[in-house]
Amino acid sequence: MRTASRWPKPSSKEFRISDPRTNERIRVPEVRLVGPAGEQIGVVRIEAALRLAQEADLDLVEVAPNSKPPVVKIMDYGKFKYEAAQKAKEARRNQANTILKEVRFRLKIEAHDYTTKLKRAEGFLKAGDKVKAMILFRGREQSRPEQGVRLLRKFAEDVAEFGTVESNPTIDGRNMVMVVAPLKNKSEAKAEQNAVRAANKAAARDAAHSTDAAAQSSAE
Repeated sequence: MRTASRWPKPSSKEFRISDPRTNERIRVPEVRLVGPAGEQIGVVRIEAALRLAQEADLDLVEVAPNSKPPVVKIMDYGKFKYEAAQKAKEARRNQANTILKEVRFRLKIEAHDYTTKLKRAEGFLKAGDKVKAMILFRGREQSRPEQGVRLLRKFAEDVAEFGTVESNPTIDGRNMVMVVAPLKNKSEAKAEQNAVRAANKAAARDAAHSTDAAAQSSAE
């Protein structure tokens, strides 16, 4: 008999149609069995697969029901469900935290102004936020949308190190817009920033220690 797992075990009330079949709910004569470490055991009778799962104090989970025969794996299903729920929660949090920042251009923008806006956009993307690049047309400029497309494509190329085009240039009223998504999500960007800060602090400590050691050596 299985001992209590520290991972939440789904009850029969929690079962959803989208959940894979587990243990005695797998009702086929033969299965292709994968061990808990990912090792290929081969095609065995379902009774033998269930026995091996019980002996390992784990669950038998159907991972490829449409294969012939179905593929099952020995695993801790409670742990599997918990980790999958945590990953989904993290993905939702990252999606919710992504902010759409806006950078506006004129069609006849000067080089230094373009560089300033480019740096601002790079900062947004490095922080894990999306950038909405917008060109504001004046008067007759609306009759030259191809120039707006060229400018936005240049912008996309210039920020390619930090983001990728999510929606191509489109006309929005009197303006033209394009959305660039960050290559790294919020959590990845934050982790990278923390790593840089930690490295800078370590370098500063090392420099301070070197200075102290040099001063002590000179005093001696």
